[in-house]
Amino acid sequence: MEQVYIFDTTLRDGEQVPGCKLNTREKLELALKLEALGVDIIEAGFPISSPGDFESVEEISKIIKNATVCGLSRAVQKDIEVAAAALKHAKKPRIHTGIGTSDFHIRSKFNSTREEILERAVQAVKWARNFVDDVEFYAEDAGRTDNEYLARVIEAVIRAGATVLNIPDTTGYCLPEQYGQKMAYLKNHVPNIDKAILSCHCHNDLGLATANSITGAVAGARQIECTINGLGERAGNTSLEEVVMVLKQHKHLGLYTNIHTQMLNPISREVADTMRVPVQPNKAIVGGNAFSHSSGIHQDGFLKDSQTYEIINPDEVGADGSKIVLTARSGRSALAHRLQKIGYSFNRNDVDVLYESFLRVADSKKEVEEEDLHQLARAYKQEPATV
Repeated sequence: MEQVYIFDTTLRDGEQVPGCKLNTREKLELALKLEALGVDIIEAGFPISSPGDFESVEEISKIIKNATVCGLSRAVQKDIEVAAAALKHAKKPRIHTGIGTSDFHIRSKFNSTREEILERAVQAVKWARNFVDDVEFYAEDAGRTDNEYLARVIEAVIRAGATVLNIPDTTGYCLPEQYGQKMAYLKNHVPNIDKAILSCHCHNDLGLATANSITGAVAGARQIECTINGLGERAGNTSLEEVVMVLKQHKHLGLYTNIHTQMLNPISREVADTMRVPVQPNKAIVGGNAFSHSSGIHQDGFLKDSQTYEIINPDEVGADGSKIVLTARSGRSALAHRLQKIGYSFNRNDVDVLYESFLRVADSKKEVEEEDLHQLARAYKQEPATV
């Protein structure tokens, strides 16, 4: 089994969601929770972007004991110097610097050439190595970067001292096969690739961030960059809880993380509350409906053996437990189960009669609640017995 390092960027990329700006106190509280969760690297912010972000990175650096604390910068000397200053108290500091490498970025964003961008990339890493031993280089828009040129850039920045190589699918463009092939190409065509760690940083514009990150790890990446609840620019980043549980469920991949999975739901709720972004009910792992069953066929199978419809035990991810939700699609076994849970014991014939009344109620509302069940049971018990 090989470890995949979890690089959490909730406090940096996740905070870029409109309306999710965090103050220093909120960032500190979440940083401590992320460290307790078992995150290996915490990207605490972008120090040069504002005095508040500088302060947050500096204060987080003072309190984090085990995780690496990372600060983002552009390939600009002043950015890197400010990031280094913010990280000066960190026990394990990392500067994350880089530049766009796709032709879209080189021509449109920088009005530059491939050779000039390569030189700027190398220079940025050298500047960062003047301050810290751990330097991560990001090749922005690597997902749309020509593989041969990307390999040249990666080889050069490793020679300059980069220890981690971030290969971002910045626009969420890649298919999993394409992203995996890109990682494999770098593993096979960069002579000094063994001197650094490849990292996946995927966005979810086409809903493929988790799939791309897992495929990248299978192809040789040993760091995944992600956020709690998949927060991030536009459609979001790779979801931490998803990649962690995919690797845990699929042990045949030979990969593991140090995340304490029982904390996933509690930290999901805390991030949602702090950042004021509700989690969609059908969100994998941490959504309110992730362990809810409302179809009669599903409920019957689940009540016979939970593994028929649940591949994860709710306790394993700190969820409140499985739920049998009663709707017009529910069956008799689910009705009997819920009645028993609230203290009623009916035989099969009783349930058959009650079920007809239940369906009339269910057709009139979206969900049959506990009080509805009490009313049905009391009404049934008061009816005179028929001969």
